[in-house]
Amino acid sequence: MSDPIVWLTPPETPAAHTPLEYAALWIARVLMSLAAASLVYTLMAWVAAARYRAARRRELAREPEFAPPVSILKPLKGADEALAEALRSHCRQEYAGEFEVLCGVGSMEDPAAAVVMALCEEFPAVRLVVCPERLGASGKVSTLIQLAREARHEFLLVSDGDILVGEGYLARVMDGFRDAGVGLVTALYRGRAGRSIWSRLESMTISTDFMAGVLTARMLERGVRFALGSTLALRREALEAIGGLEPLVDMLADDYELGVRVHRAGYRIALAPVVVETAVPEYRWRGFLAHQLRWLRTVRDSRRWGYLGLLFTHPVALALLAALASGGNVWSVWLLAMALALRLSLAMQTGVATLGDRALLGELWLLPLRDVVAFGLWLTSFASNRIEWRGHRFELKRGRLTPVE
Repeated sequence: MSDPIVWLTPPETPAAHTPLEYAALWIARVLMSLAAASLVYTLMAWVAAARYRAARRRELAREPEFAPPVSILKPLKGADEALAEALRSHCRQEYAGEFEVLCGVGSMEDPAAAVVMALCEEFPAVRLVVCPERLGASGKVSTLIQLAREARHEFLLVSDGDILVGEGYLARVMDGFRDAGVGLVTALYRGRAGRSIWSRLESMTISTDFMAGVLTARMLERGVRFALGSTLALRREALEAIGGLEPLVDMLADDYELGVRVHRAGYRIALAPVVVETAVPEYRWRGFLAHQLRWLRTVRDSRRWGYLGLLFTHPVALALLAALASGGNVWSVWLLAMALALRLSLAMQTGVATLGDRALLGELWLLPLRDVVAFGLWLTSFASNRIEWRGHRFELKRGRLTPVE
């Protein structure tokens, strides 16, 4: 005979979470939210690159109309294998107007002087100018101030000594001034890496991260409000309106600050439809870290709130941390897979399609490593305001450099 009483077993009460488990749960949720937001940024950057490419195609479809006389100013210090090639590329321009190339060195003992002297024999437009005055912390700006005094033309174009350009570069850059409201024209650039892994990581940073941020800022701010040192083409009247180059002589981010001041003076800044190339040094790991931290702390000092927003430019690192914090649950793994896919897509869109960095195709396997290293450096950059620059140590505050003993 069966038992007439049915014994029901009460369900087991789940064990209460410990405070540590609650903290881990909330950390995982916060990290997943940040990773999801970073995916939104990645999509925005992808769209920004696509919009710039469309605008560039329209610009390149028309012939340049404006070719005023221009003085190209090249502040130089030291020489390497790439210097002669880079300077020669500026001399071989297919340009309807007149131009001169003024190369400034601190003294005739500088190795760059011999390179320039050889070019003077080949190209009559090249002049070597010895600029012995040290007017502030920035030797580069000190040289530019002295070069500008010697320049014959009303338009000036400044770029670093290692910038390599195509034959139509000058025509496209100067055509930006056909609009009388434009006071400065700048240009995107890509890196030309050496053989070391650190050189390759920095080149990848330029092509897949930094330029993506520039194009996103251009889209969100409906134009460019700063400038890049790869190309700084100026009207003299715009330069005079901001007080000349002298106020920048103690600033590290002189190119960025120059653009900001020109924009504040009421002039527009145009982004040329060309991409130039910069030689990335053959870094060892110490040099790479020092340069990256100098770069990051410069950006942090220049755009404080925007720099905090750079948190959302690290989708892979944030998604990886979320997966680790959540114990690898299915949602975190899915988020990590999405982050890797979108990050790869952005690298292809910005680096390869927009900047023409074909070398990047063989380096994409390094992208996750670059992103994790970049996130660690971004966190480290908050620890100090000190930077190393050309063998000297400085304290960086409000854009200005103070030597540190």
